[in-house]
Amino acid sequence: MSDTADPNAADPNSADPNATDRSSAESSAASASPRFVSDLFDAELWREVDGFGDLTDITYHHDTTGRIARVAFDRPEVRNAFRPHTVDELAAALDDARQNPRIGVVLITGNGPSPKDGGWAFCSGGDQRIRGRDGYKYSDQEAAVTPEGRARAGRLHILEVQRLIRFMPKVVIAVVPGWAAGGGHSLHVVCDLTIASREHGLFKQTDADVGSFDAGYGSAYFAKQVGQKFAREVFFLAETYDAQRALEMGAVNRVVPHAELESTAVEWARTILGKSPTAIRMLKFAMNATDDGMVGQQIFAGETTRLAYGTDEAIEGRDSFLEKREPDWAPFPWHY
Repeated sequence: MSDTADPNAADPNSADPNATDRSSAESSAASASPRFVSDLFDAELWREVDGFGDLTDITYHHDTTGRIARVAFDRPEVRNAFRPHTVDELAAALDDARQNPRIGVVLITGNGPSPKDGGWAFCSGGDQRIRGRDGYKYSDQEAAVTPEGRARAGRLHILEVQRLIRFMPKVVIAVVPGWAAGGGHSLHVVCDLTIASREHGLFKQTDADVGSFDAGYGSAYFAKQVGQKFAREVFFLAETYDAQRALEMGAVNRVVPHAELESTAVEWARTILGKSPTAIRMLKFAMNATDDGMVGQQIFAGETTRLAYGTDEAIEGRDSFLEKREPDWAPFPWHY
């Protein structure tokens, strides 16, 4: 099977999709030597993050300066398809990066290649083998028979991750080494920037093929990126597009040789880190606001309020209230 194989086809020889995907032999080997991450992973550049040593479905690293985060799907044997446990780990890592004041850029990618066929994937969306009538299912060990347990399972958890990426006050770059399909395609769409592998980057929206649809960012926002006609073509025909075609459509920012994919992403991240953190944050939220309605306006308003709190004018307002006196606004002009 090559990179062009159906990214959503379930392998009948694969293990229980809710079981840990690494064999016990691999686990034993990992305990004796550093864990293999990806052929594109530069071990000298990245370090593991404290408190995240028990991840099974993703990997999470910070660069040696502590300013760039790398979050990667780590189920290459199933084209980096996600299950609820994957998404829980992804959300935890992204939220950790969000709250870290030193992190300014987050790279989201997929580890590889597949040990089965050498194929590459960013993410091929939800693992269809465990899709139920109300969402993707946890394993029997995780899914309680209580109402709370059923409610936890009956969610499209990946939509929460989309919102986390969208509202994160930092730049999120999708680093696409292979398949970005279905829900994985939607994830790259919601990221701020996308860099794709020239040799292996493939884009396909499989929603209508599997009786699913992303009626939010994955489709409506995608149409804003590439235009209505291209977006409808991508969703209605469910064809496969290589990285160059995705670039021509406007869905990708840059196409680079596969071997240079992650190094290019790091170079972009370092360039962004050379800019004003406040300016980058405000620019992201300003661009989001036009498409995010009242929620986007509220987020942008919150950021502007925080900036205002740092002014002498705002401090005068606070101090006059606490000192129970009339504020003196005379030093502050009515700007035009």
